[in-house]
Amino acid sequence: MGKLNSYYSKLPEEDRILVSHILDMIDICERSYQPKFTFFLDERQSVLAEKVMIEQKYDNYKLFGGYDNASRKILAVFPPYYDNEQYPITALSIKYRETDKLTHRDFLGVFMARQIKRNMLGDIIVGKGLTTVFVYNTVKDMLVSEINKIGSVGVKITETDNVDVQVEQSFIEKNGTVSSMRLDSIVSVASGLSRDKSASLIKGGNVIVMYNVVEAPAHQLREGDIFSVRGSGKYVLSSVNGKTKKDRIHITIKKYN
Repeated sequence: MGKLNSYYSKLPEEDRILVSHILDMIDICERSYQPKFTFFLDERQSVLAEKVMIEQKYDNYKLFGGYDNASRKILAVFPPYYDNEQYPITALSIKYRETDKLTHRDFLGVFMARQIKRNMLGDIIVGKGLTTVFVYNTVKDMLVSEINKIGSVGVKITETDNVDVQVEQSFIEKNGTVSSMRLDSIVSVASGLSRDKSASLIKGGNVIVMYNVVEAPAHQLREGDIFSVRGSGKYVLSSVNGKTKKDRIHITIKKYN
């Protein structure tokens, strides 16, 4: 991988495969003058993909998930001076009675039961009586024609051009105190685990900070940092609120709901 070796050789195999795929996309795109696309990437993979594109000094690309501020996105690599930005993504509108309560897990479960891989699915925006899901074009027809129920709830799926999606993120707030801004201390407050167990999780590669795996328990977090703990959830260090009389630090953590 040329200049990428020093950093990327240490990544997990799945990430190294993604990096190699992106480099191949760039090469094929330049030689064939045809745009190339990944499947949907999660937030961590999107950060990695952008890092690769920046280091390769390749400017004509975009990370896009069907609407502004999408969490799951595809990487589109366009040939130089190519300005026809079309993406292999379709927005599907899923309508049902407002009195029927469906969750993100309900929709994802039905899609996965149809052997649709997670990387073919973008964001699933659940609302009252209307859910919007972004999918790869290759699976849209099957979803529209085959799914008329989510659990016991009747649904109607159609393609839509209305992608003015408003996402209202909800949180569960938790306050606590820590002796320092070490990652293991803050993971302990967030997860309710002991500091030793939190440190073991971190060392095992089970904690992601700002979309990168961090394996150092002593890593220092800052206000606004987003972190995920495998088996526990996704959090943001919302605020640092001064110190107690015993010199401990007041923090507020918000868990993504």
